[in-house]
Amino acid sequence: MIKVDFNRPVTVGKEFEYMRQAIENAHISGDGPFTKKCHAFLEGGLGVNKALLTTSCTHALEMSAILLDIQPGDEVIVPDFTFVSTVNAFVLRGARPVFVDVRSDTLNLDETRLEAAITPRTKAIVPVHYAGVACEMDTLMEIASRHKVAVVEDNAHGLFGTYKRKYLGTFGSMASQSFHETKNFSCGEGGALLINDPLLAERAEIIREKGTNRSRFFRGQVDKYTWVDIGSSYLPSDILAAFLFAQFEQREKIQGHRKQVWEMYKAALTGWAEKHGVQMPHIPDGCEQAYHMFYMLLPDLDLRQKLIMYLRERGIYSVFHYLPLHLSDMGQGYGYKAGDCPVTESISDRLIRLPFHNALTGNDQEQVIDTILDFKFS
Repeated sequence: MIKVDFNRPVTVGKEFEYMRQAIENAHISGDGPFTKKCHAFLEGGLGVNKALLTTSCTHALEMSAILLDIQPGDEVIVPDFTFVSTVNAFVLRGARPVFVDVRSDTLNLDETRLEAAITPRTKAIVPVHYAGVACEMDTLMEIASRHKVAVVEDNAHGLFGTYKRKYLGTFGSMASQSFHETKNFSCGEGGALLINDPLLAERAEIIREKGTNRSRFFRGQVDKYTWVDIGSSYLPSDILAAFLFAQFEQREKIQGHRKQVWEMYKAALTGWAEKHGVQMPHIPDGCEQAYHMFYMLLPDLDLRQKLIMYLRERGIYSVFHYLPLHLSDMGQGYGYKAGDCPVTESISDRLIRLPFHNALTGNDQEQVIDTILDFKFS
């Protein structure tokens, strides 16, 4: 029986050649030649003011919390259906998380519930573009602007996705990207902070360089560098940047393959889904998704678990996704309880993610589809 992995990291271009070059450059620490190439690729490709590679998307979010001067007692609004990093970055600075339920169609932060969650203590709103499908950014940004609240996009899933022809990650004052091995473009572990507000760019460099003005020193702007702010070590090795840049070079190939995989799932499973009351992904008008994942929502938890086991017994690995943050031990410690975010509670129980990666073959996908079509609901 052929095993179909849920995820499989692969090389797609000159990864090994570029890693060898990085070693031969004798600069394998941070901010070497390949890091600079990645920065230029993101800045030029997205049109952002500044891009800085980080060791993870989590660290990019932590940098954003420092840049916004998050303090104990501040509140940060996040969707309840997201990874813990989205909220941890701000909780580490003493903020209280304010969980907002998500929409039942896109699984993104429900913009109709946003304004009611804003208080005088609200310091930031952190929308997550789930599955690389845009949040309703016009409404969200209008509310944030009116209340003078910063927006930090968690765009871990959404690189090169768009909302009304504008790239995700370019709406808020900052955005985070992920290059974890499960993402479209990967270097194993890695991320980036995208900075749209030019007033934050210089301080971001300082925070990323352990609180020193080392970057200004290397540009010849100061004759020595010293400790000038708080910070940490957020620079990835140039070897990782070399791997990542090779993937960036194959942008069209990667995104084209992922689009083909997504559309094949959608075309083959839509009729089956309609027959059995299974919800398929929804892409609103005006959104071009990033083709990060393919998920389905089964009618209930029991059927979701049965389908996962059915696939696994046949050598196909599928997974569920986030658990409601408000029901976690930490969430309950902030006073949240069952029923506070009912949509999240429902979708978390019912969601299944199908195998989806850059090495998934047509034969692999046909096996997944045929197995799902054979699954008995009764």
